Amino acid sequence: MKTLHAYLTRQVLATLVMTVTVFTFVLLLGNVLKEILVLLINRQATLWMVMKALGLLIPWVMAFALPMGMLTAALLIFGRFSADQELTAVRSSGISLLALISPILGLSLLLCGVSALVNMEIAPRCRVAYKGIIDEMRLKMAGVMLPEGRWIRDVPHYMIYVGRNDHNNLRDLCIYGLDDGQNLKSVVLAARGILDITNDPPMLRMEDVRQSEIETNGTVRTGYAGALDQPLDLKRASSGKSPPGLLEMTFPELQAQLRDLERDVSLPAPRGLNNEALRALQKQLAQQKKDRIMPVIVQMHRQVAFSFACFGFTLVGIPLGIRAHRRETNVGVAMALGLVLIYYCFLLLGQALQSRPELAPHLILWLPNFIFQSAGAVMLWRANRGI
Repeated sequence: MKTLHAYLTRQVLATLVMTVTVFTFVLLLGNVLKEILVLLINRQATLWMVMKALGLLIPWVMAFALPMGMLTAALLIFGRFSADQELTAVRSSGISLLALISPILGLSLLLCGVSALVNMEIAPRCRVAYKGIIDEMRLKMAGVMLPEGRWIRDVPHYMIYVGRNDHNNLRDLCIYGLDDGQNLKSVVLAARGILDITNDPPMLRMEDVRQSEIETNGTVRTGYAGALDQPLDLKRASSGKSPPGLLEMTFPELQAQLRDLERDVSLPAPRGLNNEALRALQKQLAQQKKDRIMPVIVQMHRQVAFSFACFGFTLVGIPLGIRAHRRETNVGVAMALGLVLIYYCFLLLGQALQSRPELAPHLILWLPNFIFQSAGAVMLWRANRGI
């Protein structure tokens, strides 16, 4: 039995290394063509900087390549194992399928731990460093950066939140004006805006603005404006690197961001609660609080849920490889790509619905794990019984 386990494990590991290498190269090539190659052609990057950027990008793409590689390895090895009648020989000697694949299942659980470390710690840090190098190569980081999806505290007496930042074209802005005691004194909500870094200090030009002033007696004066300009005296980072977004945050950083959002978005206890405008403002800010917290929760669940992909893919890949009973590599790769596409569709759906807290998008991220592991367990049971 030990010899058989060692033989099967060596086959899976060899194929796993090969498939992960291929998928990593393909994913790296996509990023190179999209970002790095353009900079290299425009002579904004040196060869050393490109190699360093690629090295930092490997852990990020490895988080996607590792589950894909494990699924492909399971399909290829057990498809060939079944096609060569080796599985029939093993069963004729009285060894069950579950006893045969136990080291492979253990390997998949070990890879889940590796994936968790990569997803929750290594990949986000490498991604931040990679983006810093890309930003440095573009030589555009001397301007002001307003990262999306997080609070910006670099402006004295202000807290700024940007829902979306597309090359300084901003959407869903919220600016809190604070007094010396850090108490809320004004709220500016804008549907869109643009950051003009040609001015000194830079100017935030907003459109479709609703501005509310909270007086010391608790009353609120609300007004609407077609446009509003707000100067921003932002502190510029000496490193020239932009702050990380949610996708570039480690799990502990996401936890800290969640605590900050829960604490900072709430209004202080105001006076004059009978003021209808103030109650309307509080209701609007409470809804915005839910909308800003949910993307952080979704990202935290994504990092954890995605770490279990290797186990689910292995449970599905082994019986599918046996059932396919094929030796051809292209068949196994095609099946793997189809299953990966189904799995990632759930992840994309959960992230796309992160602005709809009532739909519980963070739970949608766990659905592919539940489906793949349940279906894989049933198929393994049937394969073990020869059904």
